[in-house]
Amino acid sequence: MAFTFIKPNINLDFIGKRNIAYAISALLLLVGLVSALTGGVSLGIDFAGGLVMQVQFQKPVGDEALKKGLDSAKLPDIVIQRFGEDGREHLLRFSTLDADASGLRAQVTDTLGSVFPDNPAEIQRLEVVGPKIGADLINKALAALYYAVLLMAVYISGRFEQRWMAAAAMAAVLWGGMYLLGLTGLGMGDLVMLALGITLAVCFFLKLNFAFGAVVGLLHDVLVTVGLLSVMKVEIDLNVLAAIMTLIGYSINDTIIVYDRLRENLRSAVKLPFDALVNKSVNQTLSRTILTSGTTLLATLAIFVFGGGVIHNFALTMLIGVFVGTASSVYISSSILLVLGDTEFYRRQQEKFQQKYERPGEHGMV
Repeated sequence: MAFTFIKPNINLDFIGKRNIAYAISALLLLVGLVSALTGGVSLGIDFAGGLVMQVQFQKPVGDEALKKGLDSAKLPDIVIQRFGEDGREHLLRFSTLDADASGLRAQVTDTLGSVFPDNPAEIQRLEVVGPKIGADLINKALAALYYAVLLMAVYISGRFEQRWMAAAAMAAVLWGGMYLLGLTGLGMGDLVMLALGITLAVCFFLKLNFAFGAVVGLLHDVLVTVGLLSVMKVEIDLNVLAAIMTLIGYSINDTIIVYDRLRENLRSAVKLPFDALVNKSVNQTLSRTILTSGTTLLATLAIFVFGGGVIHNFALTMLIGVFVGTASSVYISSSILLVLGDTEFYRRQQEKFQQKYERPGEHGMV
């Protein structure tokens, strides 16, 4: 017998509580926006450029004692961060791009030797990223995020609305538009924001409602996660970017599960109001959602606690994103369909583009 811990006929009113979820999401977005505008998003050395040095002491050293000791040497634009749990390792970040790496290494070594004569220190790692490389990485990161969202929209349009040609045309036009707009000299950030706006507009006017809801959910997940990282002063580096890209795929996976069950219910329970159909679909996939998200959270929590400083920010981003992405699949991506159409509209769409009935679970999705 299959493992079951949720009653098959459970009927929790998720959709009825969607206004509360909207308010929470709006608050989180506002807090993140205020934090980004006032304190700015903290970019790591991968994107901002500069120099990072990992120092290991023989015995633990307090943050304040280390900061005071290095301040006496008048080192350029230094930020000190504890690395690891035993207090022996620290990261020294220099945002200046003019410092000589070998000279700075010798200066730090001499300073630490004089300030902590009884506690020898060893420089474990020294990395330098120039401004051109940092700017190039930012552009590639923004482009990767945009094209990931665009391809997800194409897949959703074809998979659930059987409009592969319209989705492919949309992708081709936007891809070409990004290239042409790039020739105008606009920054990659402006290009991505403009392209995302056009993507949403195209989905809306072509009535690609499932794709529209999925894209809005993905943007919600990314913005809320980055906003909370800004509030917590977490540096956005390549590890965090990798976590965000992972979350885009993870979030759309749960959204697809709910969408697939909703499509099946549109054929078998067309007399129900659309909000009841959405709520029924969410409840029917609730067991799968809890099992998948719960095991992912447990694994990520283990990485966060025991993984060490190198992967700490990656695990933190995953913890935030998995929770936000799971909630958005219900309260954002699914609920937004209520605004864009009713039961009759979606039923007509299914009859128009899909003549063959697909049995529940036919594609292996539950």
